[in-house]
Formats: sequence, C-alpha cells, structure tokens
Amino acid sequence: MGRDRKEGCLSQVVQNSHKEFGYPVEAICTLLHISRTAYYKWLHEDYGERLRENKQIATLIETIHKEHPDKGYRRIRDDLDRYYGIAVNDKRVLRICRILKIKSTIKYASHGCTRQASHPQYIAENILDRNFKAEKPNEKWLTDVTEFKWYDGIDKHKIYLSAILDLYDRRITAFAIRDNNDNKLVYDTFDKAVQANPEAHPIFHSDRGYQYTNRGFHQKLVKAGMIQSMSRVAKCIDNGPMEGFWGILKRERYYGKRFTSREALIQMITDYIDYYNHKRLQRNLGVLTPMEKHELYLAA
Repeated sequence: MGRDRKEGCLSQVVQNSHKEFGYPVEAICTLLHISRTAYYKWLHEDYGERLRENKQIATLIETIHKEHPDKGYRRIRDDLDRYYGIAVNDKRVLRICRILKIKSTIKYASHGCTRQASHPQYIAENILDRNFKAEKPNEKWLTDVTEFKWYDGIDKHKIYLSAILDLYDRRITAFAIRDNNDNKLVYDTFDKAVQANPEAHPIFHSDRGYQYTNRGFHQKLVKAGMIQSMSRVAKCIDNGPMEGFWGILKRERYYGKRFTSREALIQMITDYIDYYNHKRLQRNLGVLTPMEKHELYLAA
C-alpha cells in the first residue's frame, strides 16, 4: 500500500473514531502513528472533494427533476447510477434533494374500480386470485381500459386507452387508443398482443366490464388458447398492477395538465408507454426497465 493511500485509510479511522466515540484526535493520531498535519490535510482535501461531488450531483439532480418532476429521490438515484454512472446511496441523494427543495409531484388517488356489466354474457372465475408473480413472460396478462380528457375551448372530449400488461416483466405488450370505449377497442388491443406474441397462452385477467364479459371476446380467448380470469365486483386490488400502471401514467404525465388537442394527448400517451417500456427503471424488477427484464429472460 502506497504512503498516501495508507495515510488516507488511517485518517479515515481517525475521523470515524472521533465522530462516533468522541476520542481526541491527537490521541488517535499518536496511537496510529500518523501526524496531525497529515490528518488535517486529508480532512480538508476530503471535504473539498466531497463538496465538488455534491455540486456535480446537485446539477444532475436538477436536470433529472426538470425533465421528470414526478421522480422522487429513489428514482433519481437510480437514474444517476444507470444513465450518468454516478453510484451514490439513497440518503445522500435525499439530503441534496432536500437542500434543493426537490420532491416528486403530488400523488393522486385513483377512483377507478371493478364494475360488472349490466347484462354479462360470460363470467369467469378469479383464477388469478391476486397472484401477481409470474415465472416467465406471457404467463399472465392483465388488461383494462381507462379514459383521458382533452378540451377544445370549453368543450370537453374523451379518448380511451386499452392496454395489456405482462406480469413477469411489467411491460405493456399492446395498447390501442380510440374515441369510443367499445368492443372494437378491446378486440384491437387483444389482436395486437396476439400478433406480437403468437406463441403466448397466458392467464388473461380483466375486470367484469361489458367488453370482457362479451361472449365473442371469450371465444377469442379460447381460440388463442388462453384461460380467462376476472376480478370480483368492487375489488380493485384483484387487478392491482394494471390499476397501478394507470396511476403511474396519469400521475407522471397527465394530472395537473390541460390538453387542448386530441393529437397532443395521444402523442403523450404513446411516448409515455415507449418510455415506460424502455427507459423507466423499476426497483421491483432489479432496477431494470420492463424490456430489459424481458430481454434478459430471452437471453437466458
């Protein structure tokens, strides 16, 4: 070990012993055979270097927050590590965020819930039974429809997003956006998912909306070799991860904004799903994106 490195290690011991146990610096230096001059020189340089690092990290944190104001300190830390090559712990990022008065945008409560169609033609059991873990891609799919609003002056309009989520890697396997919440919206989404994953035969879980309790949709599932599963009435958690995706999308890109054109709203949704699949790191996936998780499985 070089002299400078040795003195640095011993100085770290002096600092830790002084801070944690209150031992006098002079006594610890004497015991470890290190001069006080060397220790204080190291201390000054160490604090200076850490200050420079904190300033650099603070600049990047501000950049990340400006681009993604929805991100809290944990997701900012993950971005620093993955996209900027800066490995720091959560606590350090949290301290800097507090100094900068940076916090994630307000979380909005979801008011969606499972409802039953007025005249269901086919009802499936809740086969999924809240078992949201999957061992491989295309083993369990969840689906749902949600609405978005846009404005033309004082006139309010709606569009509807239908999507299918894979429980293994949480990727959105297919989605469709339409002006009407009807059977065609759900059928088109399903057809896209099957076309992209022709060998998939998952458990297919949804709520009891009229599109999913339609006999024609059940026949499409049977033809594709899938097992249909449905949430119980008024049990949102039965389709929890799908409801969770709606909350993430709307909290990060929709709530607090007023869209004044249909095209801008559709572009936002399309861009976000691409970002979610390919760029949004998730700790429950091992700090990977959904597509990274998916591709790792295929590579293995």
